[in-house]
Amino acid sequence: MDTKDTYKNTPYESLEQIRVRKEELRKQLQGEEGQMKTMWDSMFNRPEKVSNMLPSRKLNTLMNTSVGILDAALLTWKLYRKFKKKRFF
Repeated sequence: MDTKDTYKNTPYESLEQIRVRKEELRKQLQGEEGQMKTMWDSMFNRPEKVSNMLPSRKLNTLMNTSVGILDAALLTWKLYRKFKKKRFF
C-alpha cells in the first residue's frame, strides 16, 4: 500500500499529528531535492581534462567523439541525397 493512500484516508485527531506529518513530508522533500540536485549536477558536469584521464578513458572519449562525428556525416549525406532530387522552387 502506498504512503499516499495511507495518509489520504487517515483522519487527523489533533494539530500535533498534523505537525508530525508536515515534518515527515518536509524531510522527505529535502531528501528528494538533494537527490535531484545530485542527478542534475551529474548530467551537466564538465568532462575531465584529457591530460588527467587514464589512457583507457582517453581512448573511450576519442571513440565516442569519432562515432558521433561519423553518425552526423552519414545523416548529412542521407539527407543530401534525399533532398537533392527535389527542387524547392
